[in-house]
Amino acid sequence: MLFQSSIRKELARSFGATLVVLVTIVMTIVLIRTLGQASRGFINPQDVMLFMAYSALGRLPTILTLSLFIAMVSTLSRMYRDSEMVVWFTAGQGLAGFLRPLFRFAWPVLLVITLMALFVWPWTNQQTKDMQSRYEQRGDLDRIAPGQFQESSSGNRVFFIDRDLAGERSSNNVFIAATEKGKSSITTARSGRIDTRGDVQFLMLENGQRLENVIGQSALKISDFEEYGTKTGDSNPLIENAPEAKLLSTRDLVKAPTRGNLSELAWRVGLALASINFVILAVALASVNPRGGRSGNMIFVLLTFVVYNNLVNLGQSWIFVGLINFGNFLLLLHGGVFLLGLAWLSKRQFNWVLRPARRINRSPLAVRSTESKS
Repeated sequence: MLFQSSIRKELARSFGATLVVLVTIVMTIVLIRTLGQASRGFINPQDVMLFMAYSALGRLPTILTLSLFIAMVSTLSRMYRDSEMVVWFTAGQGLAGFLRPLFRFAWPVLLVITLMALFVWPWTNQQTKDMQSRYEQRGDLDRIAPGQFQESSSGNRVFFIDRDLAGERSSNNVFIAATEKGKSSITTARSGRIDTRGDVQFLMLENGQRLENVIGQSALKISDFEEYGTKTGDSNPLIENAPEAKLLSTRDLVKAPTRGNLSELAWRVGLALASINFVILAVALASVNPRGGRSGNMIFVLLTFVVYNNLVNLGQSWIFVGLINFGNFLLLLHGGVFLLGLAWLSKRQFNWVLRPARRINRSPLAVRSTESKS
């Protein structure tokens, strides 16, 4: 009882500290990436925090797996370093006996990882996709903020307004630079307003000037106007394409076992199986080399996680292109890692030595001296 309770308490402290550090790092990376997408016009700047929350929630299974793996390895390594392992080994507790308290501590985390990989991951992807789609379906003028240059959804126009009038769909000091049909134009106006006629939006400009020329020619056409209308976009929704595999629920992936769906399903199931294998690998890999320092073993542990995680991602691509099927991939990768972890754990449990037997070579001089004595 003392053996299991002491390990679980230390695991809880180490797991909590590691999780906070990893979540902070991931949130910082997600913040930088989200701000970049917002600056390029892919998402609404007002939805940055919500988009960050969904993105971080989708990455939480990987964060939990890495936190659990690091916490277990660091706890066991500390016990080796402080000679606490020697006490437990002397008391008759073998290395394989540590699996039971580790799994008793880890099973709620493993359950959360499985549920999030199978159900929360597609839900967060669908939410972020809906946010991007709603923002892309907005008209070009709906995206414009006063004092900022904004590119249109087609990429051939740039809009700028000095300020908009509160409570009205109009603005002052409008600037439009456009390139279309082999012509480039610059249009400026003192004021402008938005008119909707049917499903089409028009920007009606008043008291302005328009400069137009054919690309590649020096001739310039200048015209002044009191009122000028230009089409900005329509309110028709985008054509719905076939949903991506990562947006489908796990139930839908099972119902439609195409290569793309099976590859996504293998990735989700692989996260759950990998988290279980990492518990066994933590016991097998935890050790301390006094000459190598404290960071030497941790670097090897992180490298193991990166390689295993990349193999899961690589297997998703292999299933998609048809190099391997769903069942064989799960059996070869996760079953192979499971057997490898048990074999390495057994080697350390029973002190197996993987060395070839030494061969005794007798020199010809020794053989001759033996014969002469006889």
